Amino acid sequence: MARFQLVRVKMSLTALLALTHFTYLLIGAIVFQVLEREAENNNRNHFQLEKLNFLANYTCLDGVALEKFVQVILDAWENGVNPSGNSTNPTNWDFSSSFFFAGTVVTTIGYGNLSPSTVCGQVFCVFYALCGIPLNLAFLKQLGKCLTVHLGRLERGMVSVFPHKKTVEVLAVSFFFITGSLLFLIIPPLLFSYVEGWTFGEGFYFTFITLSTIGFGDYVVGTDPGKEYISLYRSLAGIWIIFALGWLALIFNVGSRIMERVVVLTHPGFEKQKEEEEEDVSSSKLEDTSKI
Repeated sequence: MARFQLVRVKMSLTALLALTHFTYLLIGAIVFQVLEREAENNNRNHFQLEKLNFLANYTCLDGVALEKFVQVILDAWENGVNPSGNSTNPTNWDFSSSFFFAGTVVTTIGYGNLSPSTVCGQVFCVFYALCGIPLNLAFLKQLGKCLTVHLGRLERGMVSVFPHKKTVEVLAVSFFFITGSLLFLIIPPLLFSYVEGWTFGEGFYFTFITLSTIGFGDYVVGTDPGKEYISLYRSLAGIWIIFALGWLALIFNVGSRIMERVVVLTHPGFEKQKEEEEEDVSSSKLEDTSKI
């Protein structure tokens, strides 16, 4: 009977999470459609009007020739070549830019503004990602453990000042969150805004989209042909991404634990289900050990 109740709780939680997840997706789809569709139509109409004005001003061109030229621009952009400026634009494949690209591969950010165009480069990218993504996950996991150890040391150091354990946990996590936010979410957008000429909102948007590994590619550092960047600029940005992802993983881990506590408080059967699953895992490990 107890087993049946646990199965019911598990199924109800799975159904609840599935319903919540798809509802969240539906809400996002509706909101994005309302916010962005009109702007997209305006941009499309503006572009078509500009093409008509261009043909009217340059009568030696016809519509077919203009469409071919637009396709050339699109192909150049897809191959990582910025169509603005001239042939003296900075290369996308110097060491700093290549290091930054390698970081976007192993972190699965994939901005989409740059990709290998040769067959050899594409094949190497596949195998590089196959080995690099697990390596990056292992590194981020270990980095998260190191940050967790420091967080534990911070909590133990604060126990002598605040005897209440819950208060110490809240203060330590808050301190870790605020310090990391300054280092990885507040100061970098200020630097990016200064170097790239973005607003702080655009810099913060790029920072979050990057660290969440969404990577739209609408904002990417070090790609403006009209600016001169220091040689290690994009490499330093790649290093920032790696360590910021480690900190963010710790924050997500703490957030997931908080959400689990909330679920336990609202669904008492969830805690029993979790304990039983942990016992099943432990027993399976013991069986495997005995076989060895």
